[in-house]
Amino acid sequence: MSTVFMRRLSRWQAESERENLGDLYLAACQEAPDLFPLGREEFIRQLVDEDGGEPEFDMMVASDPSLVGCVYGYRADRGSPWWEAFDGVPSEISELTAARQVFVITTLLVAPHRRRQQVATKLQRQLLARSRAGLYLTLIDPGNSPARAAFQSWGWTKAGQLTPTDGSHPREAWTSTG
Repeated sequence: MSTVFMRRLSRWQAESERENLGDLYLAACQEAPDLFPLGREEFIRQLVDEDGGEPEFDMMVASDPSLVGCVYGYRADRGSPWWEAFDGVPSEISELTAARQVFVITTLLVAPHRRRQQVATKLQRQLLARSRAGLYLTLIDPGNSPARAAFQSWGWTKAGQLTPTDGSHPREAWTSTG
């Protein structure tokens, strides 16, 4: 088993790596395509055109030397446009986010052949190490047991659920104070 190297990417570096990131997305979703609703090109478009332009966008990637994992997110303080994608924020989440800066992990991917090797653990730890946010938040599909187990093992707690305004199913909101 080869060594995995971690490195941080700026939004411009992420854009230049978009094809490799799209390939990683496809590899990561092969085992459970229902948990990954976007196609490869839609994933790339969302990364480059939407997520990459958010305040304090940050990304970590893992390579061995090919890309085997990535995690990224950005600051989404209460009142920012990110929250407008949800119908009514439940009070338990609203209270947590009202007085704090919030860093949202939007995507965490690991290639199937590198799972259960602490790649995701190292990626999320290094991503959040530089953040100045008081609260970290991620959304998990209720059917994604591996993601739920991973975040729980890292000390995150379920804070409720958010329902997207686009009519898609509610997502579990998990938080950590670091």
